[in-house]
Amino acid sequence: MSSQTLTAERRSETKHSDLRKLRESGRIPAVVYGFQADNIPLSVNAKELMKVARTGRTEMFQLKVEGTSDFNVIIKDFQKKSGFVTHVDFLQISANKPLKVRVPIEFHGIAEGTKAGGVLQHLEKELEVEALPANLPASIQVDISHLNMGDKLVASDVKLPEGVTLVASPVEVIATVTASRAAVETETATPAEDATQAGE
Repeated sequence: MSSQTLTAERRSETKHSDLRKLRESGRIPAVVYGFQADNIPLSVNAKELMKVARTGRTEMFQLKVEGTSDFNVIIKDFQKKSGFVTHVDFLQISANKPLKVRVPIEFHGIAEGTKAGGVLQHLEKELEVEALPANLPASIQVDISHLNMGDKLVASDVKLPEGVTLVASPVEVIATVTASRAAVETETATPAEDATQAGE
């Protein structure tokens, strides 16, 4: 669990022009959604937000809001425009209640099949899992070095950290190694060439 904190200020601005001025001042509009309180419009310092966001969107941290108790939250979603964050949603969570989230996948290794001309395809970038907030990983490490030509890696093949359970379908394909287009064209062209040569 992240020990980081982020300070937020309540906001009343709702007009596009007001929100634009807020962003120009170096702050990002935000909302915290919670089970103990109504949704609260906030703003946070853009630089401080990025420091927390680097720890991973699945890690719990404290959101400090003046006039209220501290919230244990995760980053639920970002809204971006031209590569810049324009809005962020925080989700209030309970440290004792399991949470279902989609965690980023980090692939490691070089697939064996690519050494023979195969093409590695990443079909999923995230995996849905469930765990207590303290057990949620920032990312899930997946080794693809053993994949040969024609092999596929499904969700049930992924080794999850202790305390984390799979929510995604066990047969969901995460990655696969397929023959390259050039190799397929070569294989399909060979019989035709053989037939031509036989007729000569």
